[in-house]
Amino acid sequence: MNYSYSVLFVCLGNICRSPTAEAIFHKKLELAGLSNKVFADSAGTGDWHIGKPPDTRAQEEGAKHGYDLTPLRARQINHDDFDRFDLILAMDHDNLTNILSLRQGIPSDQVRLLLSFSDAANHVVPDPYYGGIEGFTQVIRLVEQATDGLVAHIQQQNL
Repeated sequence: MNYSYSVLFVCLGNICRSPTAEAIFHKKLELAGLSNKVFADSAGTGDWHIGKPPDTRAQEEGAKHGYDLTPLRARQINHDDFDRFDLILAMDHDNLTNILSLRQGIPSDQVRLLLSFSDAANHVVPDPYYGGIEGFTQVIRLVEQATDGLVAHIQQQNL
């Protein structure tokens, strides 16, 4: 399928935050009637989990909120992603720095923090990996708000 716009969500290992964001965004695109116009994917800056499904806790908490993470598999961001995606959204400042270090001279508006599309005071989606289920719930809440703003931003693009 030929998409008009593409978004890549990026966290550290691509098993918690970024696949959650991808699944939530797919659902928001479907509700907005944009599924056939916008492509979404997720990746990690690290390579520890390549090929693995999202963390079980992310899958379970996502399912409780109506999001299906089960078909997703971790991958690592690569140089080709800068050409493939219109927007690359990092979950936190460390991953933003890692993304920017991969390729110099990228357009300044191509790589941003996901929460820049929300009114959250702190633009960081905290990593829930070493905590309890409440961290995964917080990720969903933050990402839902941000992806609402992201969908509105995309709708303004007149695709």
